[in-house]
Amino acid sequence: MDRAAKVQREIEFVRQRKADCRYLFDLQQRGELPLRVTHNDTKLNNVLLDERTMKGLCVIDLDTVMPGLSVYDFGDSIRFGANLAAEDETDATKAGLDLEMYRAYLRGYLETCPSLTPEELKRLPDGARLMTLECGLRFLTDYLQGDPYFATSRPGQNLDRCRTQMGLVQDMENKWDAMAAAL
Repeated sequence: MDRAAKVQREIEFVRQRKADCRYLFDLQQRGELPLRVTHNDTKLNNVLLDERTMKGLCVIDLDTVMPGLSVYDFGDSIRFGANLAAEDETDATKAGLDLEMYRAYLRGYLETCPSLTPEELKRLPDGARLMTLECGLRFLTDYLQGDPYFATSRPGQNLDRCRTQMGLVQDMENKWDAMAAAL
């Protein structure tokens, strides 16, 4: 689609983190992280809320449920719910990790998932960073291919989504010690 020349910085961002992409998968393959039943699209718009109380009633969009890693489900919820910017923000410098929201998600997740292994607990920040990186890469790939997968309402929207995710990854890397200390 003649778009690659315009996004070399984004491509390099992913290339620099290539070795990280297999990290959690390799832990699972070695038996250090268990496979669990996971939703694989854990974001607020996949929870049905009571209109009056705004309390969660049930999880929806169950077509993505399959064996997976708990840290990926946690990570996707952070990617979506603890970003300071909207997913398709046009100014990627606004992207960043809201540490208070991260801590709130973490408390809620740990309350509802008390049987996580020590290794799963330790890897929750990795899940947040790697799911955000993966989603950024998916938006970048879609942009490079002419936007065939993710619906767009304006030109460059998937590139903006990519850049926002990459901004969030960078901020997570900058706040890594605080994310780990929250455990």
